[in-house]
Amino acid sequence: MSTVIRNATTDDLQYIVAIYNDIIKNTFAVWSEKTVDIDNRRVWMENRQEAGYPILVAILNSEVIGYGSFGPFSSSIHDTFTNHGLRHTVELTVHIDRNHRRKGIGRALVQALIDEAKKQPNIHVLVAGIAAVNTASISLFESFGFKIVAKMPETGLKHGKWLDDVLMQKIL
Repeated sequence: MSTVIRNATTDDLQYIVAIYNDIIKNTFAVWSEKTVDIDNRRVWMENRQEAGYPILVAILNSEVIGYGSFGPFSSSIHDTFTNHGLRHTVELTVHIDRNHRRKGIGRALVQALIDEAKKQPNIHVLVAGIAAVNTASISLFESFGFKIVAKMPETGLKHGKWLDDVLMQKIL
């Protein structure tokens, strides 16, 4: 059976939480050390969807195996996003269940998010912030034409290790 990409619903939140928390605990992809609950992700979903940002899920055999979204590039401007100079720039996020990585799911979600961004006339630039140690994700985004525009040494601390942040962008 093939993977289906569709808009997320609240029924998908339990899977989104499980994927996100596993990534928090076991990878360098999310620079948080605190897991979230379903209420946290419900608020996140409501805020994204109310602002017109997509949340997409990848489904295989009726199970969510990955998800992706985009939203404001800088969380510090979220409250005033509609009037801020960065309002035409969004940041993409893609997370895949550990058992389904390196199988094309991330590629499908990134492509679907790029397609969604192109439908929105107010979006001009896509940004991805990736831990430098995550070379697979960097390669994935490069394959879509994202360019590395900055590498910020030791900007994050996770699992006792200082991490470099790589910023990548694609102009639509």
